[in-house]
Amino acid sequence: MVQPVGDHGVGDPRFEDLTARARIRDAALRLFAERGIDGASIRDIARAAGVSGGLVRHHFGSKEGLRDACDAYALDRLMRIKEQAVLEGQLANPGFLPATHPTILLLYRYLARGMVDGSRAAASMFDDMVELAEQWLARHEPGHSQDPRAYAAVLVAMQTGLLALHEHLSRALGADILAPEGHLRMSKALVDFYSSPLLSPDLAAQAHAAFEQVERLQQPITATPQGRERPKERN
Repeated sequence: MVQPVGDHGVGDPRFEDLTARARIRDAALRLFAERGIDGASIRDIARAAGVSGGLVRHHFGSKEGLRDACDAYALDRLMRIKEQAVLEGQLANPGFLPATHPTILLLYRYLARGMVDGSRAAASMFDDMVELAEQWLARHEPGHSQDPRAYAAVLVAMQTGLLALHEHLSRALGADILAPEGHLRMSKALVDFYSSPLLSPDLAAQAHAAFEQVERLQQPITATPQGRERPKERN
């Protein structure tokens, strides 16, 4: 049975069963998602987790260290949910999405805050997401793209762009995409987007050929044996 993670609070039996480190991390995720990194203090996080500020520093060293742990957990948890849905067939399980949706929303709210603050941690998280996407392609969709690195980077930018522009997208849809109604509407649109190619194979081939022609035209010139310069030969 799939259990939501990170969206329960002090007094909930599931919360009490967590280790202190996990309780601190989950409390930080919730507060960072609600207030942003700068808006949640160590004292706030400790109070929400039911521990002392000293214990927070014992486990994570600083708020930056706690943020790094939250970043790693958020990416790992979302990747695990994706693997369960896609690779393990859980998407066909009627109980899967209702069980995981609260966790997905919490982690998306966290990422929407964390990806746009211009920090080193935000840049590192984006790089990690690209690396994970590239590894996923290599394992599960080898040969899908002529340039897997670029494919992974563009895919991550498109996905995180939805979160970075969530206020505009929510306004366009008439519902908050970081809340259940808006997120479900956006997600169904994404399924339509990914399942229905906008370019035919012939048009895609023409586009690749056109871009490759531009690349050849932009290649640097080379010197002839006599010292004269001439363009590189083109096919």
